[in-house]
Amino acid sequence: MEIEKTGLEGCLILKPRIFGDERGYFFESYNESVFNNLTGIQTKFVQDNQSFSTYGVLRGLHAQAGEHAQAKLVRVLQGEVLDVAVDARPDSPTFGQHVAVRLSSENNLQLFIPRGFLHGFVVLSETAIFAYKCDNYYNAASEKGVLYSSPELNIDWIVDAEKVSLSEKDLILPTFAEVYKK
Repeated sequence: MEIEKTGLEGCLILKPRIFGDERGYFFESYNESVFNNLTGIQTKFVQDNQSFSTYGVLRGLHAQAGEHAQAKLVRVLQGEVLDVAVDARPDSPTFGQHVAVRLSSENNLQLFIPRGFLHGFVVLSETAIFAYKCDNYYNAASEKGVLYSSPELNIDWIVDAEKVSLSEKDLILPTFAEVYKK
């Protein structure tokens, strides 16, 4: 596995080592010992989640607050998404900045998102199956989020706004500036 640092501390792109031949391919998508040794991050994932979505579906930007905060290791099993992580740690030098990475079943890249980040993705292919590991259990009362189109974040989601499909919950989220007044 190769690790690539992003411009946001602790947010990492993971590239697995793929073994392929005329029959197909094999790769180890996660190994706790290798992950911990290569990243220096000691984490224990306790929950796996998976979603299926169609083109233009945008899920985010979400996080869990306080003691229920979650680090995530995300990847795409089928299709392609633009995955976005926003640094929402008020004391971070990159507070309010984001990283956007194309994750697909073709490139097999994964993104590690530390606790304290907002996370979201938009589907770029006809359909996508998105999977992620979490290091803390989901807690509905601790869920928070910000509007994907918050102007101060200046995220290029690639998909035209009129083709973006949001949940009712995500449509009414406050802006980043409303939630994170500094």
